[in-house]
Amino acid sequence: MAIERIVSGIKPSLNLFNNEYDLKLSNWISMQHENECLFFVADLHSLVTRNTNPELIEKTTEKMIIDWLACGLDPAQATIFVQSKIPEHTEIFTLLSMITPLNWFNKINNLDDGEENSLTLGNLGQDLMQSTDVLLYRATQISGAENQIPFVKLTSNIVKEFNNLYGKDIGYQEKAKLAIKKLGTKKSHLYEELRASYLAKGDEQVLESAQSLIEDQQGLSLGDKERLLGYLEGGGKMILIEPEFKLIDKESNKILFNRESQTYKDKLQQYKDSPDLIRSVAADGCEKARKIAKDTMREVREEMGIDF
Repeated sequence: MAIERIVSGIKPSLNLFNNEYDLKLSNWISMQHENECLFFVADLHSLVTRNTNPELIEKTTEKMIIDWLACGLDPAQATIFVQSKIPEHTEIFTLLSMITPLNWFNKINNLDDGEENSLTLGNLGQDLMQSTDVLLYRATQISGAENQIPFVKLTSNIVKEFNNLYGKDIGYQEKAKLAIKKLGTKKSHLYEELRASYLAKGDEQVLESAQSLIEDQQGLSLGDKERLLGYLEGGGKMILIEPEFKLIDKESNKILFNRESQTYKDKLQQYKDSPDLIRSVAADGCEKARKIAKDTMREVREEMGIDF
């Protein structure tokens, strides 16, 4: 079974410890051992409220990371980072805003009377920023409640629009066939069999097997992997990846920690007494996250023709 890459963030807020926050954090903790997880403090999202107390964002960021660690999030299992420390977040948001129609935004279709007078561009585009947070790291899965479905649909539309506009690779089929040969004789035959089976029957398990074959192959360039992934489904080059949506059942999802327990209190104090450790966890996470982000943006810039 292929390992999923999951990307998710929580916005710094004064009202942190509510049921929604605890359920999301518990979901993170349960996912970190079986998936490749990137979890971040979504501090850029907190700016859409026109926050006039910037010191509060920094303090809340530290408080959140301390709480995550005390509750059981493990930086050895998951990448923990701060959104604003990765400049590629604002870059991909800017570039994808160039191809995203305004009427795709849920906000513009649900304005209250007079709200248009105070609506900022950042507030309007917050759904887009949420989508680009996921696409930047080529996440393969989004998990969330039913209220996340509009965001998932927006993300899907953006991926399709971008790949349709910029995935038209000249000589694409020839390049894809050359990439197949790089898999080696045995794996290239398996790839062709899986591709033919998927195109004939549309079996998602067959598609997943073929995708795993490509992702696990060593020595393939990022461009070759994208061509092979796109060729699987009979289309063009897949530059951005459309993540699968996994619905979380709030009733079955349980809180995995107890802030009243002595274990939590001891860990909390330990992390509060170690501010350098907290910054080190965030710095290490930012370094790992930025490596992925830079690879994505290198490809996006090249395909959009702004890599001179």
